Amino acid sequence: MSLNRSEKEAVISEVTGLAAKAQTLVMAEYRGITVAAMTKLRSEARKQGVSLSVLKNTLARRAVAGTPFEVAVDQMTGPLIYGFSEDAVAAAKVVAEFAKTNDKLVIRGGVYSGKSLDANGVKQLASIPSKEVLLAQLCGLLKSPISRTAVVLGALAAKKGEGAAEPAAEAAAA
Repeated sequence: MSLNRSEKEAVISEVTGLAAKAQTLVMAEYRGITVAAMTKLRSEARKQGVSLSVLKNTLARRAVAGTPFEVAVDQMTGPLIYGFSEDAVAAAKVVAEFAKTNDKLVIRGGVYSGKSLDANGVKQLASIPSKEVLLAQLCGLLKSPISRTAVVLGALAAKKGEGAAEPAAEAAAA
């Protein structure tokens, strides 16, 4: 079913709006994926704040023109699903995780921070921990020296307490 001019303009403006807010674009070929699998992928994407769309490539090219995602125009061929996310790694994570369990979804490329990524680049981006995990790791690193100092001081205090108790015990025995 082809779209009329006003419908095409609406699609382009919607995707342009997504691209304006997004940090990352991931493109994957979906040829041969069942409807149930695609529904599962879309559901998981929604949970992670990723917008997945199956678009005509010409409309996608027009929508990303003038945005940092324009560098991926040459990769926009074949049946593709486009994933936009405001979180830097969410789109890459969702698509890469799904591709691990479904070999019919083939990651074609993407864009992050105005730079074009190949399939391996998208997988590397997906392997970066989430913002929450990174913040927790940073807090752990900052807390570590303080914790170690407290443990050492506690051990020293316990040792001094034992050392003071030994002469008193010896004097009581004599």
